[in-house]
Amino acid sequence: MDAIVFGATGFIGRSLVAELLARGQRVAAAVRNDTLTAWLTSQGVDLRGLEIVTADITRPLEELPDVRDVYNAAGRFAFGLSEQDARSVNVTGALNVVEWAATLPRLRRLVHISGYRVSAADGHPDYTALGAYEASKFEADLAVRARAEALSVPLTVANPSTVIGPGQYIGLATLVEDLWNGRLPALPGSSDTFLPVTTIDYLVRFLAEIPASPVGEHYWVLDDTTPLLPDLIGTMAAHMGVRAPRRTIPAGLLRRLPQRLTGADPETLSFLSADRYPTASAHAFAARTGLEMPPATEALRTWADDLVAARFGSASPWQRPYGFHTVAGAPTWATGDRHRPSHVLLHGLPMNGDLWRPLAAHLPGPVLAPDLPGLGRSGPSAQPVDAWLAELMGPVQTRPVLVAHSLACGAALRFAVGHPDRLSGLVLVSPAFLQAPAPRLARSVLAAPMLRRMPAPRLARTLGVPDGPEVQSAAADLRRPGVARRVTASLRAHTAERHRLRALLDRVAVPVRIVVGATDPLTEPVDLPVTEIAGAGHYPQLTHPTQVAHSLRTTGAPTGA
Repeated sequence: MDAIVFGATGFIGRSLVAELLARGQRVAAAVRNDTLTAWLTSQGVDLRGLEIVTADITRPLEELPDVRDVYNAAGRFAFGLSEQDARSVNVTGALNVVEWAATLPRLRRLVHISGYRVSAADGHPDYTALGAYEASKFEADLAVRARAEALSVPLTVANPSTVIGPGQYIGLATLVEDLWNGRLPALPGSSDTFLPVTTIDYLVRFLAEIPASPVGEHYWVLDDTTPLLPDLIGTMAAHMGVRAPRRTIPAGLLRRLPQRLTGADPETLSFLSADRYPTASAHAFAARTGLEMPPATEALRTWADDLVAARFGSASPWQRPYGFHTVAGAPTWATGDRHRPSHVLLHGLPMNGDLWRPLAAHLPGPVLAPDLPGLGRSGPSAQPVDAWLAELMGPVQTRPVLVAHSLACGAALRFAVGHPDRLSGLVLVSPAFLQAPAPRLARSVLAAPMLRRMPAPRLARTLGVPDGPEVQSAAADLRRPGVARRVTASLRAHTAERHRLRALLDRVAVPVRIVVGATDPLTEPVDLPVTEIAGAGHYPQLTHPTQVAHSLRTTGAPTGA
């Protein structure tokens, strides 16, 4: 084999394996349990050069393939560890890898992946002051260098900073999650706190180049242009459409306050530093090898999209691409193809664009499913929803079928009347203006706090739908500041426009179909094709997606530009 990667199921290790395989190398992945193969397959990685080997670095290593390059990406990264647990992997395990590497007849390089807060200075780490994780990394850095020198092992140490990218949900990600959910009233640290980042793609390309470079250098891999922490959080907040905290709390004060009040793990506070790092050798290496680090602010925005799409690790994105886009002056969450969709799908209340997940699987071609302004994951817009929809449709180069549900049917209907040349058809699913009004309680100011506290199973029962990922996604958004309040406000505003919308139906110049559930029928007669789905209620796209898809296929035909 060309290389072996220890810690191959971790965030860095698995991406490193993928990078080496993409370069045509034969790679042994050392794992205790093989979750790697499934992940590589999901990423479309060619597995022909891969060999899975079982290894536990906390014990002496034996019977592993003879390799040329050794990467140790294994590590126990968690706060609150005992000293024994942290040292078993981060220190003892790292030394076991060094000793095994010394036995390899073809060894070209051992690449040990450490952390940017470690120091090469002599001394003994203070486990009480630093915490077990950081102290063990500090100890390992010293011990690995000394043992490699004693055994004449050609060693390079890479010290990456916070590594961001799809699948990274710890460390800085927890701070962003609190920001997203409105639980970050003040920012830990100070105005000059420097928490540098690097992207996972850049890091693994950097690591893959190291074995062919001269021995002797050790690299701090991070972006010196990373904004200071207040600006970093401000950048992500603006991109996601949430409010950034205006105050900071010094790390020294946080250390003195009880953790139950601050919510800050004491071990994280040592990372809140204004320190800078010796990156000159890493920059020179990148220049020699043609590596270019992506701009930090762009990388942070992309990572914010990944975090929100995956619900910070609690869900899986249902389709790509996804992300925030500025529409009508507000960050709008959009899933799918913004340029050539066959169907544009507008959700009703109290849901978000994930409502369409079951239906989209039955539709031909790509779809575009945004969250409406101020709802779901989208920020509120100061402009009317009609202006928002017109701007959303601006980049669309096809003539899609516009599909709307419940209260969103009003905006879709007005767009179809005003822009018949932009659509090939209009489908109104459970159009609220043709059905019985929502209960008075649902429209009252009392409904918002009830919705905000409602767990997903109860929300599903209230809506009469199964408790699946779509409802869980909606329930998560309803807990965010302002979303539940805007849902109930939309319900109240809709009552006044029911008659105007009914009159607009006669002016639509594109094919129209109405789809309703048999248990939630129309209360207003219409002279238009109506599909009534037996056994369905107000959300037939969730409960009967196949039947709804069939109705859509008989309404217009999406065309190109």
